[in-house]
Amino acid sequence: MDGTCLEYVILYPVITRPSRKGIWILAAFAVLPVIVAIAGWLAWNGGAEATGEIPPNIVQPGAPGQPSRTLSADELRELETPAHTVADVDFMQGMIHHHAQALLMTSYVPQRNNRRDVALLARRMDISQRSEIELMQDWLEERDEVVPSADIPHGHAHGPGGRIMPGMLTVAQLARLRAANGPAFDRLFVRSMIRHHQGALTMVAQLYEANGGVEPAADAFARHVQADQEIEIGRMRALLAKLS
Repeated sequence: MDGTCLEYVILYPVITRPSRKGIWILAAFAVLPVIVAIAGWLAWNGGAEATGEIPPNIVQPGAPGQPSRTLSADELRELETPAHTVADVDFMQGMIHHHAQALLMTSYVPQRNNRRDVALLARRMDISQRSEIELMQDWLEERDEVVPSADIPHGHAHGPGGRIMPGMLTVAQLARLRAANGPAFDRLFVRSMIRHHQGALTMVAQLYEANGGVEPAADAFARHVQADQEIEIGRMRALLAKLS
């Protein structure tokens, strides 16, 4: 080994090995990002646990000459919640009329039906649709919209604005149902109510086709109506098979 190689071997450890002070400096720089990350996580997690949500950090610029400010959680929710639409209002108002005719139909059952299962079906519908009418009326009232009455003495198939409501019975069809008795009434009632429920499903589809149901409350109610009507259609078809 010549002198140059020997010098390199002797000096290499000295050149490449940092001093004790250098080691601590390097270590400090290495762990500093970790410390900062942990501190940030603790601060965020503590705030989230205390409030149950991620603390808002949206800054709204102030008017000229006015300071900016951070929006509160309530203000953020108001900004993020979509407003109701005309399609939502039409759906709620129309469905109140639709449900009102169903109540008229179930009112015929006690004096005309011949089977306990038909009477129980009508009773369940009466309770659920009265409750849903109240929900729709409250929804409209809270948004300062026109609240239709659920009292429709003539029970025609027209809704708000004279629109023909899907699945609703005409005056002549209602008269035929009202004139029936016994087994004939049971079959006609179930068939008519299946058609009525299918009309409600059509109204839900029309709501979304009109870009309605974006507001969370309107969407939740429409989906509830859809699920409930589908379940009852299944029950009525099974019942109709027994009546035929």
